[in-house]
Amino acid sequence: MNELNIDKTHWKKYRFDEVCRQVNEATKDPQTEGLDHVIGLEHIEPNNLHITQWDTLEKETTFTRKFRKGQVLFGRRRAYQRKVAYAEFDGICSGDILVFEAIEDVLLPELLPFLIQSEGFFQKALATSAGSLSPRTKFKELADYEFLLPPKAEQKRLAELLWAADEVVEKEKREREKVEEYKNMLITSTILNGPKSIVLNVLGKVIRGVSYKPEQVITKNDPNAFMLLRSNNISPNFKTNYTEVYYIDNSVLKSEQELCLGDIIICMSNGSKELVGKASEITEMPSVKSSVGSFCAIYRPHPDSQFVKYLFQSSEYRKQIALLLSGSNINNLKPSDIESISFNIKESFCSEDICFLKTTDENISCLTKQIELSQEIKQELIDKIFNLCI
Repeated sequence: MNELNIDKTHWKKYRFDEVCRQVNEATKDPQTEGLDHVIGLEHIEPNNLHITQWDTLEKETTFTRKFRKGQVLFGRRRAYQRKVAYAEFDGICSGDILVFEAIEDVLLPELLPFLIQSEGFFQKALATSAGSLSPRTKFKELADYEFLLPPKAEQKRLAELLWAADEVVEKEKREREKVEEYKNMLITSTILNGPKSIVLNVLGKVIRGVSYKPEQVITKNDPNAFMLLRSNNISPNFKTNYTEVYYIDNSVLKSEQELCLGDIIICMSNGSKELVGKASEITEMPSVKSSVGSFCAIYRPHPDSQFVKYLFQSSEYRKQIALLLSGSNINNLKPSDIESISFNIKESFCSEDICFLKTTDENISCLTKQIELSQEIKQELIDKIFNLCI
């Protein structure tokens, strides 16, 4: 990105509130207004401007904040999660989402989402967030954030460049989705739909997450603390991330709760049913002891159950989770719920089948690395445009 030369000699310095306003409209009857899309924080993916999931009014909601197509949604709670979305439809959203709208006399609306994705803006949001476990920021705290902005004609060129970079990422994601669909088909054809019924408690055991009090959270790594993972550390593609973790005093950690290589961590409770049951594998060990919080659980496969991780990645697993949660407003799973999940598997499947699945995993991993690289390039471009350097 160093070869991208941007002449900012004639750019002007602006405050955030000079180019953007907060839209704080509410609705008492979203159905009458045709606002059927319901967006919570859980529906906005970190570092993804596109909203790919939502609830509808069929699901009861207390949300009343309106947003319109072309506006930008910003997750003000736990801003470190970097949740920013460009609305491609009208709807209502959580009160923990700020709705922004460009002041078009100064800022091109298509450029606003990238301004909010800039590193400088996120650092401002983090610095102005208040609260311990769920820090939140406010528009008035973000208002004096300063950056450089070119004339409108130059903004159009930059917006086109940034959206093109974003499309590269989205194209690579679509390619990965196709491979993931193929992988799910492989799981079904090589492991599932057989005559043998097997229950998860035969293949491994569920271990409850660690209960802790807010005062036991340590803000930095401490030799007498362990790393605690939560549902936000369960990434798509069955991966575990180690960003924005907690550290907790070792005194509350039981030996069997310490994570091991090959463990599967499961979200057991969440505000959204869609996120309950999501799982990821521990494929690398952190440099310190680690475990999961009480809203999660650990599934520890037996050493001879190498194929069990593919059961957790199957569409059949998601179907059974949905059945466990159906007919209840409580979005919680118990360890016994996971242990009782059963699969009809083939009498035998050869090691070549597992090797083929592992090769598919490697292909997905390569695509994921390419996506991450493209995202890094896009972020570098955003930061180069919006920093204060002339």
